[in-house]
Amino acid sequence: MASFILHVPNTLRNPRVSASSFSNGSVPSNNNQASVTGKGGPIIIELPLNQIRRPLMRTRSNDPQKVQELMDSIAQIGLQVPIDVLEVDGAYYGFSGCHRFEAHQRLGLPTIRCKIRRGTKETLRHHLR
Repeated sequence: MASFILHVPNTLRNPRVSASSFSNGSVPSNNNQASVTGKGGPIIIELPLNQIRRPLMRTRSNDPQKVQELMDSIAQIGLQVPIDVLEVDGAYYGFSGCHRFEAHQRLGLPTIRCKIRRGTKETLRHHLR
């Protein structure tokens, strides 16, 4: 079995926050905006569900059985795969992870682990087509 070490930047550390209150047992950033605006590739942070805009929610429906299975899994072991979120000008947009997002909502969890990548308004327009 391989061992991995996760190096967490200082901007993502907050010793005053309890990890047990979050969906996956991880500690979120104490300054989400500052951590996203840095250079480099995608980062993984916890975001409040109410900060994630879901523009395609009205056009898609989720499989209730899959949502229930995810709810059971998340309740037991936490979220294993973060949802992908696009950050454009400080706003967060979710286009995938619909079942995981709904499972978090139905469980009453305040946050969800997200893989954040920065984008432009043009990138956002492309996703909305």
